Amino acid sequence: MKKLILLFMGLIVISNCKNQSDKRDINPETVAVSKLKFPEKLHGSTIYEVNIRQFTAEGTFDAFSKHLPRLKELGVDVLWLMPIHPISKAGRKGTLGSYYAPQDYTAVNPEFGTMDDFNELLKKAHDMGFYLILDWVPNHTGRDHKWVTENPEYYIRDAEENVTYESMSPTDVWWDTALLDNSNPETRKAMIEAMRFWVELGIDGFRLDHGCGDKIPLYLWEEARASLDPIKDLFWLAECGHETFILDGSYADEFEVIMREIAEGNQKGDALSDWIENDMFKYGRTALRMTYTSNHDLNSWNGTVFERFGEGYKTFAAFVFTSYGFPLILGGQEVGLDKRLEFFEKDSISWDDPKGFQNFYKSLVKLKKENPAIWAGDAGGFPISIEENENVVGFTREVEGNQVIGIFNFSPENQSVEITNEKVFGTYKDYFSGNSFDINNNPLELKPWEYVVFTK
Repeated sequence: MKKLILLFMGLIVISNCKNQSDKRDINPETVAVSKLKFPEKLHGSTIYEVNIRQFTAEGTFDAFSKHLPRLKELGVDVLWLMPIHPISKAGRKGTLGSYYAPQDYTAVNPEFGTMDDFNELLKKAHDMGFYLILDWVPNHTGRDHKWVTENPEYYIRDAEENVTYESMSPTDVWWDTALLDNSNPETRKAMIEAMRFWVELGIDGFRLDHGCGDKIPLYLWEEARASLDPIKDLFWLAECGHETFILDGSYADEFEVIMREIAEGNQKGDALSDWIENDMFKYGRTALRMTYTSNHDLNSWNGTVFERFGEGYKTFAAFVFTSYGFPLILGGQEVGLDKRLEFFEKDSISWDDPKGFQNFYKSLVKLKKENPAIWAGDAGGFPISIEENENVVGFTREVEGNQVIGIFNFSPENQSVEITNEKVFGTYKDYFSGNSFDINNNPLELKPWEYVVFTK
């Protein structure tokens, strides 16, 4: 952001305000029942990831549904359920197996309950104003999915003509999977029909596991959308980096990697603003980029937010919600989840919240929802840099009178910050602490990992 040409920024801001002029009368609190389409109706929303197995001691749809009032109070809008299908037994990892080795695309894991239980959860979620999307695994099935024997032509073969498996690296091998050949039109047809089953039940979209990559042709999603979007308005979120023209949203993987490197002292704060600038420059601003400090993969395999970000965990969380994209909360993160959840065994989340994290995340969700300046995609204000300290990211974002200013110290040391953009000079109250700050020619002093967010 600090390298952007001011004229270029001004033109984009003006264009963005013009494009959004027909949306500013929308109350973010009622966006769930608006007539907007995906992804526009999620611009001010937060997605919430649900691991049914670990969410409660019971690990069932019914037990999870009891948390819906709390999640409504938290303010999240989209519930992403990790895979709920029966898990293959052949080559099963651990005692309970991987959610991502589906045995049957049109059934539910009996450990979670019955199809009636799922339908009841879906109805309750909809009645409360949530959108519910399913985690979908298009890259592979489990090794005892019926297609392996009934439709072997759906699968990729090795040199010996055996159905092969997913292998991310020599040390990351998923023996419990059977790799699908999505270049085969019959495979794609069967996949889309399985997805149709859930769309007709009433779900609101899909999170596509491994959704774009060397084995997943993007024309699969062109065909899927052509077939399924006419049934109902759907949200399509892909676990991939930037394939945003066909789908509604995608992961901002590199964003989290850079945050981790900053926390480790291997990069400066400027790397985050540089990444945002580059991402908008290369891929535009229309589609939603999902940003996060944690998700199920990061938690289980890379560590908790406390392990990865140390004392800066709240700084990075606040930055995710204000700077760019469409934020994700991993189930349990809002109560300070401080353990790596087991992936193949039962490992329930504790909801005690001894440090009061839920209020912090509730304030973040509220901040996002009530300030169009920091909405995702092209609905939000263009981020404009207001300082030049390499350890600090300071920006202003504005949309038709709503302005959010964020200043973040991404270092374990005190920082003196000179505000270079006189247009933001004034007296403000920090959204989180309520403390007053004078922004003027005098340097702003920030403590280690301190951040301030001003709204107007």
